[in-house]
Amino acid sequence: MRAGALRLAPAWRAHLHAAADCPPRRPRVPLTWRGERIGSVEPELFERAALVGSPLLRWRDVQGTWEVVGELSASLAWIAFALRDRGLAHAWRDEQLAVRNEAGAVLGTVERAVVRPLGIATQAVHLVAIGRGGAHWVQQRAFDKATDPGLWDTLVGGMVPARDSVEEALARETWEEAGLRLEQVRDLRYGGRLLTRRPFRELAHGYVVEAIEWYACTLPPGVAPANQDGEVAGFRCMEPAEVEGRLEAEGFTIDASLVLEAAFASR
Repeated sequence: MRAGALRLAPAWRAHLHAAADCPPRRPRVPLTWRGERIGSVEPELFERAALVGSPLLRWRDVQGTWEVVGELSASLAWIAFALRDRGLAHAWRDEQLAVRNEAGAVLGTVERAVVRPLGIATQAVHLVAIGRGGAHWVQQRAFDKATDPGLWDTLVGGMVPARDSVEEALARETWEEAGLRLEQVRDLRYGGRLLTRRPFRELAHGYVVEAIEWYACTLPPGVAPANQDGEVAGFRCMEPAEVEGRLEAEGFTIDASLVLEAAFASR
């Protein structure tokens, strides 16, 4: 087997891709703004949030859609507060993510905590790292993380905020999560883009729509990660056989599993 390569069972690969591209648990309707689709919601979400009749939202009966009214970022901010106050948001981060139309143009921003209830598409960035003898540098997510606590992940992974380009997010996440500057790694390269659409484990009414941009590199001898933001339980330089076993036992996040499969298929 090639150094650093993974041998994963076809049945596991099929299971992974079915989990990563999965329809919502319950029906959803489009969420729009000025005729542009920006997400999707369960039809009764805004009733549960006491937002029906709000000037921020309008039900379009003919189209069967909920429409955000007014300046997009401001209206979404008020909707986010309403969802939070009714316990319908995820962990509040005071972090703005971009809101795009279906063509990818940025229309506004929204608090990260409500992108899953509102079915708003997000961007993430991951960094795969190979260490000594082809072993894989991976992190274990902190056990108090709001999403996928304790699961294994790529060396670096995180969402791209509205303020950052993908490259800026990669550099920032690499420092915050692994304590590394990109100048310290070798052979940094762009790997590709992966898409995932699936129910959100942490919120029954949430749905994930995410584009994952992944990069690969090697860590030279003497260079080791050290977490800076408290969101990582620890790091391991795992041999391929252990990575395979943990992947097939669903010990890695879905996103990390997709990225690792793609990264090492390309080696």
